[in-house]
Amino acid sequence: MTGPMLQITAPAAAMLQDGIDTDVIFPARFLLRMDKAGLGECLFADQRSKDSFPLDRPDRRPVQIIFAGDQFGCGSSREHAVWSLVDYGIRAVIAPGFGEIFANNAARNGLAAVRLCRAQVAMLARESAVGEVTIDLVAKTISTSGGTAIAFDIPEADRLALINGWDEIDVISDTYQHEINAFEARYRQLRPWLFKALERG
Repeated sequence: MTGPMLQITAPAAAMLQDGIDTDVIFPARFLLRMDKAGLGECLFADQRSKDSFPLDRPDRRPVQIIFAGDQFGCGSSREHAVWSLVDYGIRAVIAPGFGEIFANNAARNGLAAVRLCRAQVAMLARESAVGEVTIDLVAKTISTSGGTAIAFDIPEADRLALINGWDEIDVISDTYQHEINAFEARYRQLRPWLFKALERG
């Protein structure tokens, strides 16, 4: 899990074609690799051999933001697609829409999946070509060094997970802590002998 992300200012890459699926992001032949560390080297493996691939521009600092087309991350449900993006250093993908499972996997692994309309994505991508992009998860704004600022919305649970650096267990604890405490209290009343045995070690 990456650390908390309140705000990020970084170079961005434009990959505006629709339907970039999880097999393009993380080709299936790498699925036997289960350790998250190092998966970034598999990211877009079949695309990065091509000249001028957006993530490999030598004239800029490492890209941390991607502007994408609609349904980014559609296709099979491999969580490796998100893991490889995060391991490479990508902190946010901004697109008109995402594959549902990809979007669900994103925030709990430290990747912001931000939805904007197609025209806004295209405008920000143009401006980012000559500057950097700032994503502010507290103010819920995206701005460019050219002065454009756009508000965005994101599910509150996802925003809190990203701001706090929470994984899925942290999100469950924050959301359901009252219910968890109540269940534990009831369980102690039903089976006090079990807890006495645990306390004795």
